[in-house]
Amino acid sequence: MHSMNPPNLTSMLQQLIATPSISSVNSRWDHENTTIINLLAQWLDGLGFNVDVLPIPGLSGKANLIARIGSGEDGLVLSGHSDTVPYDEGRWRYDPFVLTEVGDRLYGLGTADMKSFFALVIEAIKAMPLGRLTQPLTIIATADEESSMSGARALVARQQRLGRYAVIGEPTGLRLIRMHKGIAMEAIQLTGRSGHSSDPAHGINALDGMYRVMSEIIAWREELARCHRNAMFKVETPTINLGHIQGGDNPNRICAQCELHIDMRSLPGMQLDDMRGALKKRLATALQGSGLQFKMRSLFHGTPAMETAADSIIVQYAEALTGFNAEAVCYGTEGPYLTELGMETIIMGPGEIKQAHQPDEYLEMSHIKPSIQLIQSLVHRFCY
Repeated sequence: MHSMNPPNLTSMLQQLIATPSISSVNSRWDHENTTIINLLAQWLDGLGFNVDVLPIPGLSGKANLIARIGSGEDGLVLSGHSDTVPYDEGRWRYDPFVLTEVGDRLYGLGTADMKSFFALVIEAIKAMPLGRLTQPLTIIATADEESSMSGARALVARQQRLGRYAVIGEPTGLRLIRMHKGIAMEAIQLTGRSGHSSDPAHGINALDGMYRVMSEIIAWREELARCHRNAMFKVETPTINLGHIQGGDNPNRICAQCELHIDMRSLPGMQLDDMRGALKKRLATALQGSGLQFKMRSLFHGTPAMETAADSIIVQYAEALTGFNAEAVCYGTEGPYLTELGMETIIMGPGEIKQAHQPDEYLEMSHIKPSIQLIQSLVHRFCY
């Protein structure tokens, strides 16, 4: 690996935005991320970090980065994902891969979610006396957060002690998040028997069966809402969204196959596998005697819910720094994977979540200086 001193902040941002690193479950869009990982590795090596570039097992062109300076068992981890979502071609006013300054905004794919965080971290620490650390500072860049979470899952599989406290720099408007919901996506497939529509006895209608399935899911959703509630969340209950349905081919044929896709979001304390099991049991009961074959498969196996205790030192320190109380959000992050590795984890970074995944994604320039100051304060508190 070729080492180089990091350039100025604008140049870092320009190079990161110019380096495509799209991840997608659709192979047409999916892109390698090793180019951007190697770029970050060169800059961090130039600052004296010990840098490991770790290929993701079984995935060509995908890698995580772990860069560490200092020694000890505790310290601080600053983490983010190196990938972006695909972009809507033709709906951007600006080139997604060219950092474009207009007014007080920086436009480009990944400016908010979340390449800018890496540049701001490096800008914040490159003037700090890193030789005087008393606890380690670790920087992580992962692969495929926007698609499969393969990078985060590969970190967990290594079972490496990385630090005691972690900040994931997702776009939160520099507000502190200590809790989020879990998310999983499931496909429910019913198979019956086709036949002429003039006589229902000629077949077994999978669309009729899916009506039973949807009714059961809606009833279960209402039951979950009665039994589980957390007032920290804007949407206080677990949610189940009926997102996509496809079945049949002609009005005069009995539908032989139908498939429904759902999104499930759990509260902290609820296990996604338990929800899957409960759903499968309920649907099997609802379909008894129908003659339909029933299968469930995971479209996205899931990201667990995350909760870091309100009295955690990093939560309390971040609240004091920002002047905001910790919040909860309904979207998922890599937080629970870092928690599984023994870290007390918060989500806090520049940019707004409403800008993520949007055409003309941008970062407010007013976030730059406060972000640098926030990162420096966190490093001082947990590494010196």
